[in-house]
Amino acid sequence: MKPAAISAALVTMVNQKHLRKFLIKKIDKYIYKEMVNDASEDLRPVQEKRYQFLSAMLHCMVRNIDKGYVSDNIVRKIIDVLVRNNFTCEDQSYYETAKRYKEKYGEDPPTFIVLSPTQKCNLKCIGCYASSGADASATIPFQYVDRIVGEMHDTCGSRFVTISGGEPLAYSSEDKTLFDIFEKYGDMFFLMYTNGTLINDQIARRFADCANVTPAISVEGFEEHTDHRRGVGTHRKILDAFERLRKSGVPFGISVTATSKNADVLLDDGFYEFYFNEQGASYMWQFQLMPIGRGKDEMDLMVTPPKRLELYRKWEKLLGEKKYCIADFWNSGVVSRGCIAYGRGGGYFYIDWHGNVTPCVFIPYYVDNIYELYRNGRTLVDALFSDFMKNGRKWQREYGLNNRKCPQNWLMPCSIRDHYEVFRNSVLPSQARPGDQKAKEALESPEYMEILSTYDKQLKDLTEKIWQNEYLNV
Repeated sequence: MKPAAISAALVTMVNQKHLRKFLIKKIDKYIYKEMVNDASEDLRPVQEKRYQFLSAMLHCMVRNIDKGYVSDNIVRKIIDVLVRNNFTCEDQSYYETAKRYKEKYGEDPPTFIVLSPTQKCNLKCIGCYASSGADASATIPFQYVDRIVGEMHDTCGSRFVTISGGEPLAYSSEDKTLFDIFEKYGDMFFLMYTNGTLINDQIARRFADCANVTPAISVEGFEEHTDHRRGVGTHRKILDAFERLRKSGVPFGISVTATSKNADVLLDDGFYEFYFNEQGASYMWQFQLMPIGRGKDEMDLMVTPPKRLELYRKWEKLLGEKKYCIADFWNSGVVSRGCIAYGRGGGYFYIDWHGNVTPCVFIPYYVDNIYELYRNGRTLVDALFSDFMKNGRKWQREYGLNNRKCPQNWLMPCSIRDHYEVFRNSVLPSQARPGDQKAKEALESPEYMEILSTYDKQLKDLTEKIWQNEYLNV
């Protein structure tokens, strides 16, 4: 199949149910042929994991189309914005913009941005990386949110934005909400992390009307685990949100923070069967708790290295055998070719509710701030060429991106979590500022350094043989 034929086949698949099974097999075969072959620069096991992820994404979406959980209109929007822009190369304006960026700056632009427009949240969860709550007032004015998204679109060619928080549905500025952004940038697709408790019938309809945004709703496990961390009654509200989204035909996903308290739940097949098969989730993102924000006071909540390895093995089976579209942003490093932070090509960077431009959602240090940049006549792209960002991209290239046939251990992809000493000694520049008091305390704490350094050594001992035997020497 030619690339353009893929888009046509996907549209036909949506419209013609009797052809769906036949077309899925053809599309899946095409994806495999494109991603697993001798011409690829990637290791064969890496190629296979990348294929399995896209195949799982396809099959999860089709399962929910078959059940009537996802509207035809939204699927066509996904095909237009994501498939034609990013997979089949049909939108030349995207590639022309990316080409101009590379000619000007000497490297590929970031594919997307994660933006947290407000720290405000109607919940106050234990271990929150953002230290959010109802009393948190930091909010980026709408004019700046609009400018940030516009610069990503016009300068980087980006057609994808992730919205985080705080609680994005609590955002309001200048009589505007984020739906005004979704409607203005109709050729972009948005992923919104939300606690789900504010999704009423009206909000669900607005998601459906925009057709270019998918909510990823946070859970911790089942009711007991979710309510323990997020508040009594939260899980019931989340199930109500699922029902509203299904009725409106809006594809949604699950976001779950893996901790020492719920790791065993995440190793249980029943957890995935409940959310994918019974509730109709189209994808799941897993995040391992990072000891920043309020998380610094919850070091015992970190998933231990042995348990992290168990979760990695679980992910392999769920992806390959069950075809559940799941990514763990630490254990799935092979899919993304390592760390995707620091504004690298194919990756992203982050802007928090104070306007601080950081390499990653989980790195609470920054050099530039959007208010300072714009006040001085500079642009968002200028922040991508600070020493901080360049140091991070240099580490990424040396760690594996420049030698994808023999990269270092992508089972340990994270610069700050899995290589803390390297992060402190080689990546974090002296001019970097902590985003809050707890981030400052972490830099000054010998205990913090010792805990993360010990964690990294234990993780390396557990994963290095797997990397050598199952990836490099295959």
